[in-house]
Amino acid sequence: MNDDYVPISCIEHERLEFAVLRRQKLALKVRDENGDLRAMAVLPTDVATRDQAEWLTYRDAAGAVGVLRLDRIQSVEPVSGQAGFNTGMSLRFP
Repeated sequence: MNDDYVPISCIEHERLEFAVLRRQKLALKVRDENGDLRAMAVLPTDVATRDQAEWLTYRDAAGAVGVLRLDRIQSVEPVSGQAGFNTGMSLRFP
């Protein structure tokens, strides 16, 4: 997989930041370093810029902390059944 970072749109970035602020669990589809697509359910904890790329820090269902580059995210959906919050967010990345 190409290591050159491709910025995501501002609206997708803001929606991820909003999910962090609201503690909204997300279902992600992500391309890993090998280019394989995998599904993940995460609680996003931070969106940050460093090393000339944007990153999402998260906790998985087991409580482990992970970090992934935003340009590896293929889709984002809010996890259903989380009371009190609906972003209407459904993101699709190229």
